[in-house]
Amino acid sequence: MEIRPTTDQDLDVFIDTMHAAFGMFPETPAEDGGGVWWAAFEVDRGLLATAEDGRPVGTAAAYSFELTLPGEVVVPVGGVTAVGVLPSHRRQGVLGAMMRRQLGELRDRGECLSVLLASEALIYRRFGYGPATYTQKLTVPRHRGALALPRAGGEEEAPADDGTIEVVRRADCGQVLEEVYDRYRRAQPGALSRPHRWWERRAGQPPIAPAQRYIAVHRDADGVPDGYASYTVGDPDRTLTVDETIAADDAVFTALAGYLLRHDLVKQIVFKHLPPGHPLPWQLEDFRGGEVSGHTDWLWVRLLDIPRALTARGWVTDGELVLDVDDPFLGEHGRWLLTVANGKADCVPTDRDPDLSLDVSDLGSIYLGGTTPSTLVRAGHIRAHHPEAATVADALFRAERPPHCLHWF
Repeated sequence: MEIRPTTDQDLDVFIDTMHAAFGMFPETPAEDGGGVWWAAFEVDRGLLATAEDGRPVGTAAAYSFELTLPGEVVVPVGGVTAVGVLPSHRRQGVLGAMMRRQLGELRDRGECLSVLLASEALIYRRFGYGPATYTQKLTVPRHRGALALPRAGGEEEAPADDGTIEVVRRADCGQVLEEVYDRYRRAQPGALSRPHRWWERRAGQPPIAPAQRYIAVHRDADGVPDGYASYTVGDPDRTLTVDETIAADDAVFTALAGYLLRHDLVKQIVFKHLPPGHPLPWQLEDFRGGEVSGHTDWLWVRLLDIPRALTARGWVTDGELVLDVDDPFLGEHGRWLLTVANGKADCVPTDRDPDLSLDVSDLGSIYLGGTTPSTLVRAGHIRAHHPEAATVADALFRAERPPHCLHWF
């Protein structure tokens, strides 16, 4: 078996092999090659595994993204995608060889983190990835979707929003979507960038992809776009499905949610992607009016350079921990002293006794603040060496707001 980088001449073979691995057939791209989910594929970041006779048997690739960390820090990451092995060649070491080669190349590019969306939850933990952000669905029947007035000190207050909402077609507002999303993702921990190439090539899923959608664009009092909701209304059940709601702040989100929940001639409104703990269910007059379902992992994170990754993010609490981290897939092990002061961290090797012992995949899960270390201690994933260790770790790794990722890749 050989694993080699892809070239421009390999694109069709790569796409066909990857689809065959998943039992799918490729869509037909537009004349310019855009309009399909892989249209933003970066040929120089692809890998093709071939059998001894030269036949392609496996694929792996990565996108060049930026990830927003706690503290509104933005770092480059590799977004791993299109990983597949033909059914005829599974359980023969192809996947492991591709993942090992890819991790080496990600490190060579200077990226201290890599991320992915896992097709199956059992696959990627063994390669050092851990689930780090989560998402869920909220379904609200139209007749139970009234929003309550905000309360302060026991008294109801009118919502504070002096903006406007305009409804446009997706094809008429691409630049607005790109600009609003880019401002949003820079302030949201766990969010990924959507490079201009994605919008230009109409790659991924709606609202980037060319599928028809209505867009509710929110503008502030000065007319500047600061939020949007992408949605469609399906027949025959008349369900209004919201792909995503992007907002500069809670007031803008509430204004957009109010518009969607008041939409006439629909039976129910489905918000496909809300972070756990989102306030929208609490904003309904009928507390039981919304049904939360589909809670699932979304972004998985892997640390490639532990000191660089830990010192890159922002921190809200001072303290120190000794982390004993095992990376069995790469055959690496390290013990690190993490010291946090005034929102900044220092991370150096140490021979001190550990506070926590953990796998690199579990470090990925707690890295963005979306999973508490104490949860993984209780689950038997992380070993706490003294009673206070988990409490200190929970305080240290907490983020200023829950991480959330909407981008699909």
